[in-house]
Amino acid sequence: MATVMTEELSSNMEDYLETIFLLIKEFTVARSKDISRKLKVSRSSVTGALRALGTRGLVNYEPYGYVTLTQQGTKIATRVLRRHEALRDFFVNVLSVPEAEADRSACRMEHGVSKLIIDRLIEFAEFTEICPRAGAKWVRGFGYQCEEASLSPEKCEICISKCLDDFRNTQTKGEDNRMSITLKELAPGDKGQIVKVGGESAVKRRIRDMGVTTGSLIEVIRVAPLGDPIDIKVKGYHLSLRKAEASEIIVKKV
Repeated sequence: MATVMTEELSSNMEDYLETIFLLIKEFTVARSKDISRKLKVSRSSVTGALRALGTRGLVNYEPYGYVTLTQQGTKIATRVLRRHEALRDFFVNVLSVPEAEADRSACRMEHGVSKLIIDRLIEFAEFTEICPRAGAKWVRGFGYQCEEASLSPEKCEICISKCLDDFRNTQTKGEDNRMSITLKELAPGDKGQIVKVGGESAVKRRIRDMGVTTGSLIEVIRVAPLGDPIDIKVKGYHLSLRKAEASEIIVKKV
């Protein structure tokens, strides 16, 4: 039986785990030839990498068979994917970088970024989407800088007051669009702020383990043809929920 090794994985090995994870998610199974095509490497290179990952207890692999991830392999692959997508989304949504360039840059940077930095990037990206004034200005103007503040600092008080007024107005105007609803009522592409997580303790624990709290931004990525399961994204994590579980999460549509 393979033994899980504790030494740090190379960026190359992390790329393999991430690729296997995505192939399994898309096609249910991963095969050597698909990994080779996805990473643009030779079949012999894939074989060597899979053997090394198998020795570390991260993949289950037999020549000419399907490739699957062990529990530890899945955990690492999920972490790598989260870093990649958090960086890419930050570049696209906050810095207005074209998606292709953002994806390439995320690939180069994802292996050396700490969890703390990723969490901060996600929090700032959520802020730019939710804040009624500063966030909107940043997104529209890319890196909005307040020239008024340097010329007339007292205008900051006016701006803050206006920001508070805008916030209060969102609570009273257009309430039909922001009333509390269940997560299962959101359509793919819709986003909402979490108001409450109910249901069984297992669901609460999964959500809590990802650092999700009241006010966190949650996005529906995909809904299965029959409405079950629902793929969501929250705090940079992807999660599949049953419709019954999603009905226990209360959100305000953003």
